[in-house]
Amino acid sequence: MSETSTNVMTVRGLTKSYGATSVLQGVEFSVARGEVHALLGGNGAGKSTMIKIITGAVSKNDGDIRFFDEDGRERSETEGRAKVAVVHQELALLPHLTVAENIALPNHRKGMGLFRRTAAAREAFESLRMIDQGFAATCLHRPVGSLSLHEGQMVEIARALSSGAELILLDEPTANLTALETERLFTVLRKLTGENGLSVVFVSHRMKEIRQIANVCTIIRDGRTVVDRQAINELSDVAIIEKMGQVTASHAVERTRLSAVTFDASSATNTLTIQEQGFKLELRPGTILGVAGAPAGPAMLIDGLTGAARSKRWTVARAGWPDRLQSPRQAARLGAGYITGDRAHKGVLHSLPIIDNVMASRRVVRGAAIAGGSEGAECLDLLKALKVRAASVWDLPNTLSGGTQQKLLIARWLGVPSRLLVLEEPTRGVDIGTKREIYQLIRQMAASGTIIVWWSTENVELLEVCSRVVAFDTEGRCAGVLAQADFSEEKLVTLTGMAA
Repeated sequence: MSETSTNVMTVRGLTKSYGATSVLQGVEFSVARGEVHALLGGNGAGKSTMIKIITGAVSKNDGDIRFFDEDGRERSETEGRAKVAVVHQELALLPHLTVAENIALPNHRKGMGLFRRTAAAREAFESLRMIDQGFAATCLHRPVGSLSLHEGQMVEIARALSSGAELILLDEPTANLTALETERLFTVLRKLTGENGLSVVFVSHRMKEIRQIANVCTIIRDGRTVVDRQAINELSDVAIIEKMGQVTASHAVERTRLSAVTFDASSATNTLTIQEQGFKLELRPGTILGVAGAPAGPAMLIDGLTGAARSKRWTVARAGWPDRLQSPRQAARLGAGYITGDRAHKGVLHSLPIIDNVMASRRVVRGAAIAGGSEGAECLDLLKALKVRAASVWDLPNTLSGGTQQKLLIARWLGVPSRLLVLEEPTRGVDIGTKREIYQLIRQMAASGTIIVWWSTENVELLEVCSRVVAFDTEGRCAGVLAQADFSEEKLVTLTGMAA
């Protein structure tokens, strides 16, 4: 049997340019039936663009994409794309429709009768139940607009699984999932690839997860294929990072204009106290507090710290602050910054240029409504520090990759004299090298006296960077605090009740 007859798709010589910017330069890529294939590359390497071309969302300049049925016969491009489902890095859900309606959408037919709608809801439930039975039972008829980012991610994945596709393209599918939800997803994918012959393209920057689920990998760098279909166990993490053109953990990030503001760590007036029923935690300047666990508990804590509190459960106290922060604007002007994990809907200002995105927090803090004369140079310094390559600061953010857009959110608070910075999945969708740069920047901010509160679903990065970690269980209750001397992933798993 030829290689082509075992493939569900082959891509040969794929090119794509936007004006003078060349994104793909002759990419080679093939996916065999029944495999999980890791597509790897740094931010801006061209992964998301290739996925959009495969699905027909973006046109190619040149190259060849072929689809094949289970007998090895070539399908037409239209027929082949009908057998492809995709979960994009940024969610594509209709907020006014219910969870069930969003999942059933790919199979929707105009004039669908009551019987078919009932059957569609039942099928949607079964797809969602494979990932999280409790969520499926309670949220099937809720509007998607009422869901958290992490719940929306599960809906996206369930929709892909229910579509009847033979090839599923998953672009950072676990970025908003807990460890337990990720393991459930992997169990489903292993079953579908092993028993049903489903093929999966898995895009992620989380090396542990890549090794857990993928059979082979392809690595693209600067729009070119540098590793074509190599077994994942034949490459070390270091080798993969080098092939991607990434930096090692010892790389030192370039410094930018960090604030010279310092705080007296021993002064009680600079201490931040957060508490709920029976729980109290004092954070002194320079503390990096990790937050682990399912979203319910961390979300309420974050709301309290950023002035967006929908719940009165958590109280936040600091000398010179009101008893309760009333709004994000008030929090920002008092020195409390926030980087959201939902960059598509709550973070990036899509209709405004890069400079407005980067300078937004400074303008709120300074009370400025329009750009100042020095902002251009300040913005360029910040972009340089985070290695953001943009043709102009006046370009729109959608000219950048998803991971690079995440850097814009980091840049907003870099160097702003903040007393508190709340981070919600700050490394979501960024490559390994950029993660290390963000870790270093966070340490620099803490060294200048900022209190960092950091929620992440990646226990490993919390253990690497934080001085303490507060853990929440699956019911959203505070389960305990680990000091640095007691850190271990096993202890975090026990406290949060979630698999590693």
